[in-house]
Amino acid sequence: MKTIVITGTRKGIGQALAQHYLGEGWRVAGCSRGEASIKHVNYRHFELDVSDENAVVAMARTLHSDYGQVEALLNNAGIASMNHALLTPASTVNRILQTNVLGTFLFCREMAKLMRRTKTGRIVNFTTVAHPLNLEGEAIYAASKAAVESLTRILARELAELRITVNAIGPTPIETDLIRGVPQAKMDALIARQAIQRLGEVRDVINAVDFYLREESNFITGQVLYLGGVC
Repeated sequence: MKTIVITGTRKGIGQALAQHYLGEGWRVAGCSRGEASIKHVNYRHFELDVSDENAVVAMARTLHSDYGQVEALLNNAGIASMNHALLTPASTVNRILQTNVLGTFLFCREMAKLMRRTKTGRIVNFTTVAHPLNLEGEAIYAASKAAVESLTRILARELAELRITVNAIGPTPIETDLIRGVPQAKMDALIARQAIQRLGEVRDVINAVDFYLREESNFITGQVLYLGGVC
């Protein structure tokens, strides 16, 4: 049975991804800062902060001990905060960068070590259309995801010799907790900038992730796929 690690599985997109791959016959190792919200014989939950290096290393060691290797990683965990730059405190900046950048890096580093034997490892990082659209009020969130994109491209080159692909997906707004505080007028304006003018759906994300995970996608790496016709 293949093992996929998914961060941020307590709710939203991460939870949906976990349920999808459980249904596809994968063993899923998920994590969040809270207790598990999924009950399944093939689901294993780790309660941790993705930016806690010791906790991430301990999770990787447990997976290595119990399963031997990991075939795929989905770096879904992330946080956002909509504020004008002049009203953004340093605590918010640090919190976003710690989760979105450091957390993504730590999981890439530790799980790639567990993919070395597979020769078919897959890493999918999560970015956002807020970056290419240069969205006002999202300076730090967009900057954190720009860093994730750069990390994706460089790791794709560094890990290619191990036959591990590293790609990223940039969803449009999806009806999750991440956007519930966004004013409707701002959301409408954002959607109007997409070629396909609707909210994204979890199935759109799953479709793109499935593509990256396919065996036939082993020649695709270092790519960032934005949904909704955003470029």
